[in-house]
Amino acid sequence: MPIVKLSSTRFKVNLGFLSIETNWEINEIQKHAAWEMYVELATRTATNKLSKDEGLLRETLTSLHSLFAITRDILKKYGSLIATPENTGDITFGHLAISVLNKVLRPTLAKWHPILLDWEQQKPIKKSSTEHESQWEFNDKLREELNVVRLKLIEYANVLGEVSEVSNLIGKE
Repeated sequence: MPIVKLSSTRFKVNLGFLSIETNWEINEIQKHAAWEMYVELATRTATNKLSKDEGLLRETLTSLHSLFAITRDILKKYGSLIATPENTGDITFGHLAISVLNKVLRPTLAKWHPILLDWEQQKPIKKSSTEHESQWEFNDKLREELNVVRLKLIEYANVLGEVSEVSNLIGKE
């Protein structure tokens, strides 16, 4: 059964590591994959600003880490068709998704997960996780870095929302 091309959209994407203007030949498979990922991003802690006195850094890192399994599941579910461009130089869901994992999420998680884990293991029994984390010398630095990642994920989600033809659920900052 042939895959029906729904549209061709010209995108301008700037994720810091990736700043391109390219075409995306959107078919039903690309659209469904984009929607599934969009829902994950739109409902996640990682796309909401983490203010100084809100939430735990560990929860945000865990949320970011879970995007690896979610993205892999979507890629496997829809197969190589979501990574095969119609034309040379075009972008696909597969290209964009793997780039976000490897260029946005992996460096942040690889750097901060073990550093935070070391601090967490020093928590006194009588101190809450929130209080202990707030006293960490790198608390503000990690929050700043997570905010940079958040803005890139919002940009990514907005592209996926456009591909999915849904109204913006996250907003732009």
